[in-house]
Amino acid sequence: MMNIYNPSNEQLLKSIQEDSAQSLQDKLHQLRQGQIQWEQKAVADRLECILKFGELVQENIDDLARILTSETGKPIQQSYNEIRGAHNRVEHLKNNAEKWLADNVIEGLEGTYEKIMHEPLGVVANISAWNFPYNVGYNVFLYALVAGNSVAYKPSEFAALTGLAITDLLYKAGIPKDVFQCIVGDGTIGQAMLEADFEGYFFTGSYPTGLHILKEVSPKMVPVQLELGGKDPLYIMDDVKEVKVAAINAAEGAFYNNGQSCCAVERIYVHEKIYNEFVEYFLEEVEGYVIGDPVSEKTFIGSLTRKGQLNLLRNQVNDATSKGAKLLLGGDELAGKGNFFAPTILTEVNHEMLVMKEESFGPIIGIQKVNNDEEAIALMKDTEYGLTAAVFATAQQRAEKVLKAMNTGTVYWNCCDRVSPNVPWSGRNKSGVGATLSSQGIRAFTQPKAYHWREV
Repeated sequence: MMNIYNPSNEQLLKSIQEDSAQSLQDKLHQLRQGQIQWEQKAVADRLECILKFGELVQENIDDLARILTSETGKPIQQSYNEIRGAHNRVEHLKNNAEKWLADNVIEGLEGTYEKIMHEPLGVVANISAWNFPYNVGYNVFLYALVAGNSVAYKPSEFAALTGLAITDLLYKAGIPKDVFQCIVGDGTIGQAMLEADFEGYFFTGSYPTGLHILKEVSPKMVPVQLELGGKDPLYIMDDVKEVKVAAINAAEGAFYNNGQSCCAVERIYVHEKIYNEFVEYFLEEVEGYVIGDPVSEKTFIGSLTRKGQLNLLRNQVNDATSKGAKLLLGGDELAGKGNFFAPTILTEVNHEMLVMKEESFGPIIGIQKVNNDEEAIALMKDTEYGLTAAVFATAQQRAEKVLKAMNTGTVYWNCCDRVSPNVPWSGRNKSGVGATLSSQGIRAFTQPKAYHWREV
């Protein structure tokens, strides 16, 4: 049995039965049989189930938000925000899936006609994440299902109750049980999935785990998509219209969901002309955040989901201060029960410090002064990750010069920590391979077949 604990008060929520290697094989056999019939359904019929699922999620949002908050420590209002926000994936599929999956007939040369068909991969493995289980889950399993695949969905062990609740609503929406199966367990069952015969692997999580998955399954020569972490930079230019507004937005980008987001702002560079003013407003904003019980609608900073992250954050603080950083706020876990770490702001930082180089994934930020755009570009690019990068500025041309220099899958001008289903979500370098969302995100779950026709 696997015990699920509330990270904000350490109370046992529930004990659930884990999958075994045998139950995984049984479920895989079911999925393989069910996929054959599922693929034969029209896209519109498959999509109808997804639309019904979206309706059921919104109807049950109170219970779903409570479950999500109880097992991850996410503030309740942010749980509501995630569940409501994830619905845009459903709408995106409603508006686009049929045209992106339709056959493409091309008139060739000399009486030859050519056609591209988008066939499903088959049975795919979705090893998902706990920090935004609706957002990152929808990015994979909804799109995979509409494309005609069956899915073995493994929610993180830190969001297993949410994963089971999602599974129940998919069944109620008409998704057959031999088309979608929830795999429950920790890394042990995750490893068993890597050793099983899937036609595709889609993972959201950390770089070390993603690298392990890639090494394990690459000999199978099947599609592997990895949505991994980041060390996302934000540059505040000296021409911003309102420094206070920039500071408020930057703080939210860094501390929303306790900083537990792959695209959270993880390091900030500020032009020297406005540096002191920005830091003052930034500190004022973060000091106003309510920390505490995630069930309270007033709470902005809840508990960390994983207890082990407390040590990582403490180590980054100690490393930075030992090398000359100034601790303006926070710096340690809060007393009492739960995985609470105080929102932490460090200034006078540099790239000799872990906080500016290694992923934090928590409520901690380093703010560094820069002299000009060229220095900012060099520092922003000084990373092994490549997920997002952002600039707050008034002059678009100047901002675009910085953003064009970034080797990242996504760039932002005057916004950050944002995902839209209309454009691809992808990483470079240690931030992953492949893309979800947009037209690319649905065709990622298909394989093209080329037809050549010639009448005789």
